Amino acid sequence: MTPETISSPARTGSDTIARILAAAEALFAEHGFDAAPMSAIAERAGVSKANIFHHFSSKNALYRAVLRHAIREVTRQLKHMSSHSGAVSADLAQFARGHLSSILEHDQFARLMLREILSDMPQERLKIAQQVFGENFSELVTILRRGQESGELRADVDPAMVAIMLVGADVFFFQANKVFRHFPEVNFADDPALYSHQAVDILLRGILTPAAVKTPTRAGNSGTPSSAQHKE
Repeated sequence: MTPETISSPARTGSDTIARILAAAEALFAEHGFDAAPMSAIAERAGVSKANIFHHFSSKNALYRAVLRHAIREVTRQLKHMSSHSGAVSADLAQFARGHLSSILEHDQFARLMLREILSDMPQERLKIAQQVFGENFSELVTILRRGQESGELRADVDPAMVAIMLVGADVFFFQANKVFRHFPEVNFADDPALYSHQAVDILLRGILTPAAVKTPTRAGNSGTPSSAQHKE
């Protein structure tokens, strides 16, 4: 018997779903959603087309499942962060590393998603992406609010802005790495973990020294906008 024959009883249930998701992710990334027929996905997964529709009601349902599968580690990490009461700053450092690792691991699919988002993406698929990514984004914002409520993070900062900066830094690394790796000043192009560490450190501590923060500006104001300025 071949190894495939021996393992054939396991080629059902969760194993079948995993192979369908892997095949769909690969073909969506290679050809785009519209140019990846369900028959080709079935062939790559080694199942029938009817088998795919047994597990997924439509191609859009499969697309949603592929998105969730691609970010599953980030989702798991956020749920872990939400379930304990540890320091939020340490959690953010771990999140940044994990999020960037997830993007790099699913690089072809990440490129597809970025292309679709920047193009005239059909509303139905756009809503799916908004829902899937929005759930994780909301979880991250909730974690940041927990840090504000505990006094660990500044209460006057918009947590959604912080979340955007964290996610945006990782997306930029993924998109622009091939360019800035040739800049002689950059020493983190081949070290995503170092990049994440520096990005989070700057986000949490800023770039002004304590003395500079206390030094009045030329206009006679402190270096930090006042509450009145925020209201304006």
